[in-house]
Amino acid sequence: MIPRDEARALHDGVHTDPFSVLGQHDRGDAVIVTAFDPGATRMWAVMDGERHALARAGEGLGVFSGPVPRRGAYRLAGEGADGETWEIEDPYRFGKLIGEMDEYLLGEGTHQRIWQVLGAHVLAHEGIEGTHFAVWAPNARRVSVVGRFNLWDGRRHMMRRRGASGVWEIFVPGIGEGEVYKYEIVGADGRLQPLKADPVGFGSQHAPQNASVVRDIRGYGWKDDRWLSDREQRNMRTAPISIYEVHLGSWRRKVDEGNRPLSYREAAVELVDYVAEMGFTHIELMPISEYPFDGSWGYQPVGLFAPTVRFGPPHEFRDLVEAAHLKGLGVLLDWVPGHFPSDPHGLATFDGTHLYEHADPREGFHQDWNTLIYNYGRTEVQNFLVSNALYWLEEYHVDGLRVDAVASMLYRDYSRKEGEWVPNKDGGRENYEAIEMMRKANTIAYGAQPGIMTVAEESTSYPGVSRPVSDGGLGFGYKWNMGWMNDTLSYMSKDPIHRKHHHNQMTFGLHYAFTENFILPISHDEVVHGKGSMLERMPGSAEEKFANLRAYYGFMFGHPGKKLLFMGQEFAQPEEWNHNAQLDWRLLDDPRHAGIQHFVRDLNTLYRGTAALHYRDCEAEGFEWIDGGDAENSVLSWVRRGGPADPEAVVLCNFTPVERTAYRIGLPRAGEWREAINSDAARYGGGNRGNMGAITADGPAYHGQPHSAQVVLPPLSSVIFVSS
Repeated sequence: MIPRDEARALHDGVHTDPFSVLGQHDRGDAVIVTAFDPGATRMWAVMDGERHALARAGEGLGVFSGPVPRRGAYRLAGEGADGETWEIEDPYRFGKLIGEMDEYLLGEGTHQRIWQVLGAHVLAHEGIEGTHFAVWAPNARRVSVVGRFNLWDGRRHMMRRRGASGVWEIFVPGIGEGEVYKYEIVGADGRLQPLKADPVGFGSQHAPQNASVVRDIRGYGWKDDRWLSDREQRNMRTAPISIYEVHLGSWRRKVDEGNRPLSYREAAVELVDYVAEMGFTHIELMPISEYPFDGSWGYQPVGLFAPTVRFGPPHEFRDLVEAAHLKGLGVLLDWVPGHFPSDPHGLATFDGTHLYEHADPREGFHQDWNTLIYNYGRTEVQNFLVSNALYWLEEYHVDGLRVDAVASMLYRDYSRKEGEWVPNKDGGRENYEAIEMMRKANTIAYGAQPGIMTVAEESTSYPGVSRPVSDGGLGFGYKWNMGWMNDTLSYMSKDPIHRKHHHNQMTFGLHYAFTENFILPISHDEVVHGKGSMLERMPGSAEEKFANLRAYYGFMFGHPGKKLLFMGQEFAQPEEWNHNAQLDWRLLDDPRHAGIQHFVRDLNTLYRGTAALHYRDCEAEGFEWIDGGDAENSVLSWVRRGGPADPEAVVLCNFTPVERTAYRIGLPRAGEWREAINSDAARYGGGNRGNMGAITADGPAYHGQPHSAQVVLPPLSSVIFVSS
C-alpha cells in the first residue's frame, strides 16, 4: 500500500510532504487511506458506519494503510496495546484553507492583514469544528503543530507546505478556544529547532510558561460606532490632547489578593473612570503585546498579535477599549517594531535561519538592550510589522500607536562605534529599509482607519517625522518633544538662584516648537533608573518642591504642544516608579499631594475648554512672546491664541521663590482678564496669593503690546489669564 521508506520517513518525522501520503488518495482503481498513530496497534477507517481495516506498513512503524469503498468523509479508529480504543477525525482528510490570492500576497509580502490567514483560527471546515494553523517558515524542511492534543509529538500533525509562499498549514479537528500549542520546526539543515510560539498567535500562556494559546477573536459585538465616527475630531492637531500614560500592571493592584494587578475588565471601570474624572483625553498603555519578562515593561515583546494574558483574554482587552470610548477617552498603545528578544521560543532563528533578524550582528543585534533587530529589508518581515500595526487598530479599535525608539530604527549607527555598523547603499547612516517600513505603516494605517493617530518617540532632529509621506516625511501624526523635556527638566532641577543663568533652557524649545506636531512628554522614562521622581527632582524645601512642580505643570499646559503625563506624576508620587507595586494612593490623604492632583485636573479642564490653549498647539500663529527675556527675574510671559473669535490666554511663570506684587506685563487687549488658574491657590496647596480672580488691562502700551496691567506673581508659580 505504501513504500516502506515513506512509512519510515513518516514514523521518524522527516517526511517533507506528509499530505502526499497521509489521508485519502487514489491508487490505480482503489481509494487508499493512510494514517499515522504511533500509539496504535490496530487501525480502521470508519466510513458510513462501516469499519475498514488498515494494515500496518511495517513492524514497529505507526503507519497504517488500506482501501475504502469510495472517496468521502471518514473517521479513524484505533486500538492500543492495552486494549484502549478511540475514534477521531483524520486531519489529513481535509483540504486546503488558504486561498490562492492569500497565498500569492503572503509570498509577495504584500498581504496587509496577515492575521486573517496566519495564526490559529477556530472555524468549521468541511462541516467539522476545529482550528486552522498557518505559519511562515520558508526555509524549514518540516513544520508541525504540537500541544497536549497530540502529546507534543511533532510527527502527528506535520503541516502542508503551500508552494513558494513559505507558509505551512493544517486543520486540526476537534480542538478550539484555550488549546495550548507551539510549532516544531526542522530546519533546512535537518536540525530540530527549539519549540516556537506562534508569531501571529492571538494568545499566550502566563509567564514563565510561553506556549501560544488558541483564542477565538471573532464576534465581539462592538458598541462604539459613534466614537469611531467622531474620533477624527478628537485626534487632530486642533484638538485638546492630554494623555495619561499607564503601566497597567502597576497602576493599581489588589493588595489583599496576592498583590495582583487589575484585570482588563477591572481597569475598564477603575482606570477609565479615574482618567475621565481627571480630565485627560487619552489613555496610553505601555506595551501589552505578550512579553516574557516583567522587568522589560513590555518593551521586549514576543507575541506581537497577542494582548498579554497577565490581565485577561483578548475579548476582555476589548472591554477596556470599549469602556474608554464610551467614556469619551481615546486609547493609544505603545508599539515596539524596533527590536525583539532572543528568547528561544520567539522569532530568533525561527526556521533555523535568520528569518526575521539580520544575520550580521552589526545590523541584527541591539547592543543597548541585548535584543535582535528586524530585517526591515525583507519584504515579508516589513509586511509582518505593518500588518501588526493595522491589527491593533482594526481588531481592538485602538485609536493610535505610539512607536517606541524610532531613532534606533532611523540610524544604522545608533549607539554603535566606528566599525560596528554597516552603511546603507549610499554609504550613509540612515536605515532606508526601516524608514520605508515606518512610512508604509503610517500610510496604510491612516488610509485604512481614518481618525487614528501615530506618535513617534524620536530623540533626534530627523526632519519631517510628523510630515505626510507624500511630502517626504515619515508620516507620523505627532512626535514626542524630547528636547523640550530634557531642557526644561534640567532647568527645573536647578536651585532658583541659578536659574537666571539657564533661562534659555525654558525658551529654546520655542525656536523649533512648530517644526513638528509635538507632544510634550513627561513619561515613565523620567521617573526610573535613578532619575528620581518628578517631586524629588525639584529643589528646595518640601513646600518649595510642591510649588516648583505645580509651576512646572502650569508652564507645560500653557506651552504649545499636546500633553502627556505618566501615572503617579499627577499627584506627585515622591518615589521612583516600581513596576512590581501599585502607585502610592495613600498619599492623597496628604493635602499637598491631593492639591497637585486637583491642579492637574483643573489644568486639563482649562486646557480642554480654552481654544487658545490647544487649537493652535502646532502653529506659530498660536503663540507670541510677551517677554521671554526676563532672565534676571526668571519670569516668562506669553500669549496663546486659538481661532479668530476665541478669547486669548496669557501665561505667566515665576520660577523664583520671590513674590512679585506689582509686575507689569503687556497685554493684547484692554479690559478684564480672568485669572483662570493660579498654581499658588490654596486648594492646590499654595499660599493663596494672586490677583483676586481678575486683572484689568488699563495701563499703557508695554512689551510691544497695546495695553498693560500690573499683576501679582506668587513665588514659584504659574498663572494663566483668559480675556473676557
